[in-house]
Amino acid sequence: MPRRPGQWLVLLRAALVVAAVVVVGVTDFPSSYVPWAWAAVGFFAVVTVLSAALSATELGRAARVRARALLIALDAVVAVGFISVLSYQTGEPYRALYLIPIAEAALRFGLVGGLVSGAVMTGSTIAIDAIGPGLQWRTAFARVLVGVLSGLVIGRLRDTINAERSRVEARAAEAERLRDELGHRVDVLETANRCARALGSSLELDEAFGAFIRELRALVPFERTAIVLLEDGTATTMATAGRGAGEVFPPGNSDPVEGSVLERVLGGKIVVRRDLSRREFPSDDRLLALGLQSELVAPLQLGARTIGMIGLSRERIDAFSEDEVELVALLGRLVATAVQNIRAYEAERRRVEELARLSQLRADFVSLVSHELRSPMAAVIGAARTLQDRWRMLSAAQRESFLALIGDETSRLAALVGDVLDTSRIEAGTFSYRLEEVELGRVVDEAVEAAALAQQEVPVVVSVRGGLPTIRGDRARLRQVLGNLIENAVKYSPEGGEVRVSAVTANGAIRIAVRDAGPGIPRDQQIRIFEKFGRVDVPGASKPGTGLGLFIARSIAEAHGGSLDVSSGVEPGATFTLTLPVGG
Repeated sequence: MPRRPGQWLVLLRAALVVAAVVVVGVTDFPSSYVPWAWAAVGFFAVVTVLSAALSATELGRAARVRARALLIALDAVVAVGFISVLSYQTGEPYRALYLIPIAEAALRFGLVGGLVSGAVMTGSTIAIDAIGPGLQWRTAFARVLVGVLSGLVIGRLRDTINAERSRVEARAAEAERLRDELGHRVDVLETANRCARALGSSLELDEAFGAFIRELRALVPFERTAIVLLEDGTATTMATAGRGAGEVFPPGNSDPVEGSVLERVLGGKIVVRRDLSRREFPSDDRLLALGLQSELVAPLQLGARTIGMIGLSRERIDAFSEDEVELVALLGRLVATAVQNIRAYEAERRRVEELARLSQLRADFVSLVSHELRSPMAAVIGAARTLQDRWRMLSAAQRESFLALIGDETSRLAALVGDVLDTSRIEAGTFSYRLEEVELGRVVDEAVEAAALAQQEVPVVVSVRGGLPTIRGDRARLRQVLGNLIENAVKYSPEGGEVRVSAVTANGAIRIAVRDAGPGIPRDQQIRIFEKFGRVDVPGASKPGTGLGLFIARSIAEAHGGSLDVSSGVEPGATFTLTLPVGG
């Protein structure tokens, strides 16, 4: 079956050739008309063959237009020929043939083709009438009116249909484009979801990030990637992978947000850095040293809040496509929730570990206090009963010895109870101070003298550079702090060792340092010793105690606007430094 209009017209012309042969054959023409009639039929047959040849040939757009115009012109000649050879008949039975080229031109070329063809064909029929049977103006006017109107109406309908078809095709193309775009976005969303699900597959950071990197690398290849979070006004690296992951901005690294690329993405916009050699940020030099030339940074957003960023780097300049930018931008929103869950889990886990540690410390404290209470109480009870039962049998020196034992152990009990009560008051906010002008030099001398009189095994040496200024504070509390520091130094120093106490005034503050000759304090325990019940856990270095003295001492120092710190390096010994402001 024919598929194109031109092929249908070929079949129509062939059928009309057959009809023309029949009509000419059965018509009784005047003798002078017969050759012209068969000439018209032959010409029509030639036109039909030509149209078939043109229809079978693949032509360009311009060539097709010219071929159509040629065939319409030839059809018009055929119509004029048949109208001419049949013009001798009255009633004009074949005058309507002039409408066929008009309709054909209107269908092919629209309104313009219909009007031009109408004018040509009606003019031709008028010329035939004028030459042949004679011109009748009323009939000619009607023929012109019908021809022009036919061309006008058919041409207008053809233009309207073509315009509607163009709109339909445009809408179909737009629908197809939207369908493809929707499919693309679905693919992008599914891809980003896979990455987000990989990151949310575990609450353990290393395991979750490893799964995320495997998915991300297959979708958006990179040489380096990093997830950076906004924490307390700093840019903290949460995880890295690829080049320089453990050396350049490793996990846990913190940098100021101001002036960094994170500051730019805090507004929620993705940043595409096509050439890092422009060195817009301080981090660019280190990335360039790794051979990286371009970077894609997307914000991690929870609603309207940006909690960090995800960055991907490549070794080529301008290496990220628009599709990759779109994917990473979407990924930033989906990954933010998983990252937040991991952060919340990590914080909760640390909180649980801290609570477990505090619980253990409390348990150890109960055990220590029980032991510390039991020993002096047993000694006091034993000495008191001995004096009660054998008073008359004991010599005066023995009585004095037992009484001294009772006094010492009672003092130990009082100090222990005092530490517990002081800790409770500090936590409750009821630890009181009596502020007055304090000569800190005398307080230092008194604490050193008391430590020297209490024992003779460890000498205590004091060194004060110049006179210490007077400060405003609680004399008894400051004496308690210095006494605790010197007592601890003596306790942890070996027999024959030396405890050094030094004091100096500098930069508007008084610094009193107490250094012992003990084994030192490991770095990982230097924070813990200032916590409640915190004690040094070093084999061979543990000493009796409740772990409350340094907690109370630091609280007193901070209440005076100062601080208490410890330093312990490779060499034996630890140095505790009490810093107090002169104007406090």
